[in-house]
Amino acid sequence: MPQQTEENVSAAVRPGLPHVELTGFEPPLGDDERAVQQAMHQFAREVMRPAGIAIDRLSAEEVVAPDSPYWQFLKTAAASGIEFDATVDGVPPQALARLQAIVVEELGWGDAGLAVSLGAGAFPRLMAARSGNQELVDLCEGRLGCWIGTQPDRGSDGLSLYPAERHAAARQGNKGNLTARVSGGEIVISGQSSAWVSNGPVAQVGLLTIAADYGEGFFDAEGHPRGVEVVVPLDLPGVSRGRPLEKLGKRALPQGEVYFDDVKVPARFALSLGDDYWPGHASTWSSAGVAMGQIMTGLARAAFEYALEYCHERRQGGALLADHQLVQYRLGAIARKLETMRAVSRRATDYTFLSPKKHPYYTAGSKVTCTDLAFEVADEALQLFGGYGLTREYPMEKLFRDARAARIEDGENHLLTMKFGYLTALLHRAGWARP
Repeated sequence: MPQQTEENVSAAVRPGLPHVELTGFEPPLGDDERAVQQAMHQFAREVMRPAGIAIDRLSAEEVVAPDSPYWQFLKTAAASGIEFDATVDGVPPQALARLQAIVVEELGWGDAGLAVSLGAGAFPRLMAARSGNQELVDLCEGRLGCWIGTQPDRGSDGLSLYPAERHAAARQGNKGNLTARVSGGEIVISGQSSAWVSNGPVAQVGLLTIAADYGEGFFDAEGHPRGVEVVVPLDLPGVSRGRPLEKLGKRALPQGEVYFDDVKVPARFALSLGDDYWPGHASTWSSAGVAMGQIMTGLARAAFEYALEYCHERRQGGALLADHQLVQYRLGAIARKLETMRAVSRRATDYTFLSPKKHPYYTAGSKVTCTDLAFEVADEALQLFGGYGLTREYPMEKLFRDARAARIEDGENHLLTMKFGYLTALLHRAGWARP
């Protein structure tokens, strides 16, 4: 194929180039939406991306050290008024859902690890606000947060909502290593989280999703764990931290254990207690799953853009890579996956914001789709760079590592897919999807 210059490409395409936004092939954004997107894009490009690259090359201990660029990033984000969750008074829910998807995709485009850190940092305050508990909103205000759910012996299995999902050999569910006892208006917390708590080494307040004993044991008659969701200041006596975790990807995101030695908080710090626990947990998990899809859509877009630009710089076989038909096919396949991710993550966002009864197994399915496709996009984008993609001189190896982590965090993808399938079976038995 003949080489085309930037000047003549529009004239060579019939009937002309289509309208596109930063976020691809979608109807034109409104003026307010575009202004928000441009502001977030500038922050992601000028602040997040350089910070993420610099932090990625530090050890886990150096990331949380007082002179780390991580702290400067958080300071800049706060000074810029950057909010992970779009909360604008007077905006209809559907418009708010669209705005959040736009905002969080830009954060993921800047750096997925730092985007998760911002999201986890705001999560306790966000869930407190949705519960209507103003005391907890005030408690979380100005404090970096984390969400503590996974434990050394309780990972994705802690996300099982129905007793029937347990393996036949298991008489009871898994209460894990971090539990609470609720009595007399007080919650006493003991045990440890896993090493995968996002912001664990640095958070000032945590939202704990853990098994609880209300005086009748940790399990109900069906062997299902009772539980509590509770907001806990992490400067209380009895709270301590493990070492920051060294890991493959999202190294800009501090992660590590949090230990609790009979830590006491008043029962009014709970977001959900007793019979309200599982519905509350489901709501919390739904929100987290939606955010992961949005973040990874941003990461995939970054990988695509880097690959597309490289293919217009690198020459092989006497022509730009972008002029070879096989490369065009590969770029088209990446773009198709990216558009799929955005459509799926936006639909899950709308469902979570607008549905009268949302469900985390659906948002888990969207999380799987987006994180699996993000990994495929990052892998193929790296492949287009050839050997250069494996070097730190280019951004692809970091994006590849960051994408790989997302297929495990917030629930392992095979298990989440199984849960989505289980949900379809339950719905069918209730009368849905009958041919």
